[in-house]
Formats: sequence, structure tokens, C-alpha cells
Amino acid sequence: MSFSIAGKTAIVTGSANGIGLAIGKHFVDRGANVMFADVDEAALEREFGASPDNDQIRYFAGDLREKLTIANLLSATLDNFERVDILINASRQVIASDPLNPDDEAVETMLDQNLMTSLRLSQTVAKRMIKQAEGQTEGSAGAIVNLSSIAARRTHPDLMAFSVSTAALDQMTRSLAVALAPHRIRVNAVAFGSVMSASLKSTLKDNREFRTDIEDHTPLNRIASAGELAEAAQYLACDASSFMTGQIVTVDGGRTLLDPVAAPAH
Repeated sequence: MSFSIAGKTAIVTGSANGIGLAIGKHFVDRGANVMFADVDEAALEREFGASPDNDQIRYFAGDLREKLTIANLLSATLDNFERVDILINASRQVIASDPLNPDDEAVETMLDQNLMTSLRLSQTVAKRMIKQAEGQTEGSAGAIVNLSSIAARRTHPDLMAFSVSTAALDQMTRSLAVALAPHRIRVNAVAFGSVMSASLKSTLKDNREFRTDIEDHTPLNRIASAGELAEAAQYLACDASSFMTGQIVTVDGGRTLLDPVAAPAH
């Protein structure tokens, strides 16, 4: 089977910076057309200019928590590239929460941002993938890749809301995989540990001790680059993984193999 994604069209959310941006650029480098989607229009424009000069690149700014925005994102993708073959749900948020405060709304916030946005977009894009594949009986009709976290399986009280949302995302991945399998659409996820995202880079800037703590609790003794996560996303999006669906692939340098009482996942 081929690892190629050349000629495919992908929507990558959360792609104005960090991991989403790295995945989108990696896909472009591998020959895919990419719609970069993010709420931060200024960051997208700084990255690509007011009008991207690369025909493989387009971007869309909007709050994907709104159903109309999701519909508009799909329409913009079809207007520019005529189809969609891959969806990368990389939009996510991490906020601290108080597990003992009944007035803390962090769980609701995290579920809305990290679960419901990915679910609604996946449902909308999957319908288009099914329509595109009408009349075809072989081959993949599409691939959806969710970005999850090892926080779904590890406990850190300050990150309870984030952990709940990523655990829910993992279960959504499995459920959609079964629902969409008859339509030849695969749904998988990448659960990662510490990756040098924009937010983690900012956190580590003035906190060498925290970086050391992360490295000490990672058997490979380092923090992954965003590019390493992009390679994993490509694998799940391409035909080389054509018999994989409903799987949560862990990319964490071995961190989940150790005592869970460690630095929180980011």
C-alpha cells in the first residue's frame, strides 16, 4: 500500500500555529491540497499572506463551535478543491480546572471545544465523503484523524476537564469508525504526549524545571517535534493504513509506560 497523499484534499483544523500548522505544511509538502482552518484569522494571514500564492494552500477563519461556520468551511473547501478526502481534527484547547468546584465550567468548555467541534465537523465532512464515493465499491472513501492526548488515560487533577474531553474524543473515534466503516471511511486518532506545540513552547520558555520533569518521565528523554506527529497523521490518512480504523495510536516516547504520577501531558 502507498504512503502517498499526493493529490488528496485535506481539511486541517487548529492550523494557524503549532501542531495543526505543522501537519498542514507537511501534507502540502507531500503533494496534498490543504484547507487550513482556524479561529485566528490574523495568524493565518501572517503565515500565508492575504492571498496564498501556492495553489495547494487555502485558509478559512471562523469559530468551528458554530454549525454555520462548519458548513461554510466545507463549502469553501469544495469551491477551491472540489472535494475533500481527509479531515484532520487538530483544533483543541487546554485549560486548568478545579475538580472540587461545582461552579467550574471547564468540563463543559472542554467538551464543547475538544469533542463537539470535532464530532460535528466529522459528521458534516463524512456526508460529503459518502456522496463523493457514490457508485464506487472499492478503495477508501475518506479518512478522518482526530488529535487526542495521553491525558485521556492519565490522571492530573488540574487537567481533569481536558482529560475528560480527550477520553470522550477517543470514544467518539471508535464509535464513528464503526458507523462509517460500511461507507469505507476510516476514523482513527493520534494520542500524543509532550509535543513542542506553540502553547508548550511558551510554557517552557521560562521554566527549565518543567521541561526537565517532562523529559525525566519520558523513556526517550525528549519532547517530540510537531513534525513527528505530522508523520503519524499522514500514516493514518494514507492507504498504507487501509485496514486500520477505530484505533488510538499513541505517540508519546514511551511516557504512558511509566508511573502515571508524573508531569501532566500537553
